[in-house]
Order: sequence, then C-alpha cells, then structure tokens
Amino acid sequence: MKAIATALAVCTSFLAASVVLAQSQKSEKPPDTVAPKYDPAIYSELQKAPEKARNRTNPLQNDPEAVAAGAILFEQHCAECHGSSAQGGKKAPSLHAAEVQCATPGAIFWILTNGVVRKGMPVWSKLPEPQRWQLVRYIKSLGGPVPAVESPAPKP
Repeated sequence: MKAIATALAVCTSFLAASVVLAQSQKSEKPPDTVAPKYDPAIYSELQKAPEKARNRTNPLQNDPEAVAAGAILFEQHCAECHGSSAQGGKKAPSLHAAEVQCATPGAIFWILTNGVVRKGMPVWSKLPEPQRWQLVRYIKSLGGPVPAVESPAPKP
C-alpha cells in the first residue's frame, strides 16, 4: 500500500511539473526569426520613392564583388531586423518579397538612404554611397538570377 501511495505521489508530481512547463512555454514570446504575416502594405514605401530616385541605376551592377560585400554589410547592419537570410522577422519584412525584388535598384537605394523611421527602418545615409549600392546589389541578388531576355530569332 505504501508503494502505491509513493508511486501515485511521484506521478502527481510529474503531472504538476508538466502542466507548469506547458504553461511557461505558451507564455514565451515567439523567436525573432518568425517572419511576420505577409502584408503588401509594408512594402508601399518603395512606391513613394521619387521618380528621379527610382530611375537611378546601380553603378556596381556589373561588379562581381558587390554582392559579397553587400552580404557582409547586410550581416552587420540589417540582419538583426530582417533576419540572417533576409527572410524577415518580428521587426522587419522579408526582402525576398516580390515587391522588393521587382523594385528598381534606385527605389531600394532611396529607402536605404532615407529610411522609414515611423515604421522602424533607420536612415542609412551615414553609410558611404558605394556601400549602400553594395547593399542594393545584395538585396536584389536574393531573388535569384535575372532571366535573360531572349532576342527574336533572325528572319531567314
């Protein structure tokens, strides 16, 4: 009888510990790597770039080292909010989104330069212009290779 009472006490202790553990796990905040729910309005700031800014071309577009340099800068300045692979997080949206990948390099450069402070995006104008263009080059590389434009076949 004493053995049954001891076993019952041990089981009750395990059950109580399980309930406490389950409750503490439910109350924890989700990790920062959890991407926010997709909301196209988040990307509307890209459309606010002035036409002159949108039409700027990246002077480092053909620099093969710009993507690697941009990746280093991204890790130093952007990954904390956008996630280590730019997938987005609790503080900032994914940079893999079509809205970003379809934006002109000039529009992305404008956002980097001016920020969107009221939405938590800092102003990065303190970074030298070539570094901001390297970041743009890296961000645009996240969308994969740009498909080649096929030229029409010559007529016989």
